[in-house]
Amino acid sequence: MLKLNHKKLSVWKKSLELVKEIYLLTRKFPIEEKYVLMSQLRRAAISVPSNISEGSARKSKVERERFFEIARSSLVEIDTQIEISLDLDYLNEKDIEKLGLQANEIFAMLSAMLSPR
Repeated sequence: MLKLNHKKLSVWKKSLELVKEIYLLTRKFPIEEKYVLMSQLRRAAISVPSNISEGSARKSKVERERFFEIARSSLVEIDTQIEISLDLDYLNEKDIEKLGLQANEIFAMLSAMLSPR
């Protein structure tokens, strides 16, 4: 594997943990969601560390921040999809306790990495 700087970032490491949590939670989904909500949630989760790593590899601040914003937007997408999963009774509040803490922490870390507007 490549020895790149993004692998030293706490936010990247935490986002990998989030991916694992999403994969564990979506195993509970009904089979008919395999190519719909389950897939969408997993792709949004994978988008977070992917965009953090891609942003970290960019030379310009503007480009870095654009990818960090995309990562943060993927967290918002995950939040909406989790709300849908709760409404459909695929998950319950206890299921998502850890996920909520992880997502909020990553969101705050990414927000701190962005310049004040």
